[in-house]
Amino acid sequence: MGRPDPEEGQLPAPVKPPDGGWGWIVLLGCFVITGFSYAFPKAVSVYFKELMKDFHVGYSDTAWISSIMLAMLYGTGPVCSIMVNQFGCRPVMLIGGLLASAGMILASFTTNIIELYLTAGVLTGLGMALNFQPSLIMLGTYFDKRRPLANGLAAAGSPVFLSSLSPLGQVLLEKFGWRGGFLIMGGLLLNCCTCGAVMRPLDMGMKRKMGKAQDKYEAKEMLPVGGKSEEGISTTDGTKKGKKAKKKPKKGKKLLDFSIFSNRGFIIYTISKFILVLGLFVPPILLVNYAKDTGVPDTEAAFLLSIIGFIDIFARPACGMVAGLKWVRPHVAYLFSFSMLFNGLTDICSARASNYTGLVIFCVFFGISYGMVGALQFEVLMAIVGSQKFSSAIGLVLLIEAFAVLIGPPSAGRLVDALKNYEVIFYLAGSEVVLSALFLGVASYCCLNRGKKEPPPENNPSAEGGSDTEEAESDVQEAEEHSSDNHQPAHSTDNAVVVANEEANHVAEEQRGEGGGCPAGDGEVLARDSCNADQMVERDSF
Repeated sequence: MGRPDPEEGQLPAPVKPPDGGWGWIVLLGCFVITGFSYAFPKAVSVYFKELMKDFHVGYSDTAWISSIMLAMLYGTGPVCSIMVNQFGCRPVMLIGGLLASAGMILASFTTNIIELYLTAGVLTGLGMALNFQPSLIMLGTYFDKRRPLANGLAAAGSPVFLSSLSPLGQVLLEKFGWRGGFLIMGGLLLNCCTCGAVMRPLDMGMKRKMGKAQDKYEAKEMLPVGGKSEEGISTTDGTKKGKKAKKKPKKGKKLLDFSIFSNRGFIIYTISKFILVLGLFVPPILLVNYAKDTGVPDTEAAFLLSIIGFIDIFARPACGMVAGLKWVRPHVAYLFSFSMLFNGLTDICSARASNYTGLVIFCVFFGISYGMVGALQFEVLMAIVGSQKFSSAIGLVLLIEAFAVLIGPPSAGRLVDALKNYEVIFYLAGSEVVLSALFLGVASYCCLNRGKKEPPPENNPSAEGGSDTEEAESDVQEAEEHSSDNHQPAHSTDNAVVVANEEANHVAEEQRGEGGGCPAGDGEVLARDSCNADQMVERDSF
């Protein structure tokens, strides 16, 4: 009835995000997934000493378990994007939850460190990656106006789970040993399947409602006024059969959309994020050892990380609320740049901290800035590429970040071993973060804002390649083709053709009145006939 059929090879219109409702359940699931994804690789370090005793390996050997988990979380981004684009978020998350749980359960039966790499490292890391990325995609699908707040609340799962999983792991280690702890941790990871089950596709219910409404609308339109209802029903059935018989082949969906690299904003974001990751994780990794070298007791040195985590819990939701303000959200990229600048300057200013009070102050400001970065990083990416291309964008960004993760912290550790000086490392890490902030802010202002200020080209009617009469004639052809494809009744097609013909004649008369001559163009039968008739009248009168 003049409306596009979403089944005939056309992409369905995007459904408006509800910004609430079931979206809060999706947000809760994303909160849990984010907590497991970021906190679990760090919480596993509680078991490292027992693993070193049982397998007779060094600390660096056991540390590879966490490194492999993080490498899988970042490096498998494109694989996750392809699977999400092919199968959807919910099936991928269910499979990821099963893999993550199976990896830790199998790790409890391992007999050497290589088997731990394959089970707890590769299998569990892959499972968490298949959960993390789809959860962010679903969050962007369900939230639009409240998306900054939703991203901030979901990101708060990382410090919350880190502060709870580490003590829990210590309790499990003392009561059940590392094998029992791994087994119970594997059971906890099954909650990822529950989170995946609540990730209901947003357009599922909308498609059902639209399908029912469309059937009723077509049946009502095809029923003649005062006619037989049986004829209308049979006409509706025939129309449906005709639609099914003439279905056009669906266009294949891109498994990984590389067209996002034509987006200048995405290129700027990717480069700045790569530079950022080189130095962002270095200070918290070296903080405890740095404090011990300055004479801080072990217990107080370990408490510094707890301070960062506690501040981080409140900083992320608060930053999400600020980013959601009407006068801030259009400039969220600059807020992200400011948060990175704040974090980098905190690293540089604290490089000379030589007592416990100075380190505590550093942890407070680092927790605030680190929470701001964590709350805004994916919000900025969603704002740049949109929800439709976010699944491909986040996969490619995480892959690029994986290289930075493998370069930054290991290089910092080697520099510490070579120089025996933490001050240089803090200066270097802070400089990298500041550089990323300046690059993002300056490049966004110069490249993106200048493109927006360029005036749009004026429309030239003569250069559009056709007159108003030709457009009216094309409307006639489109009405005829659409009516024949959908098997519409003859009277509706005739009405459409008559209306379009009247529009064509009306346009031709206007042009003739303005220009005094016949409009040029092939196939303009109506306009040419009317023009010839007027010329004959003029010759006779003359």
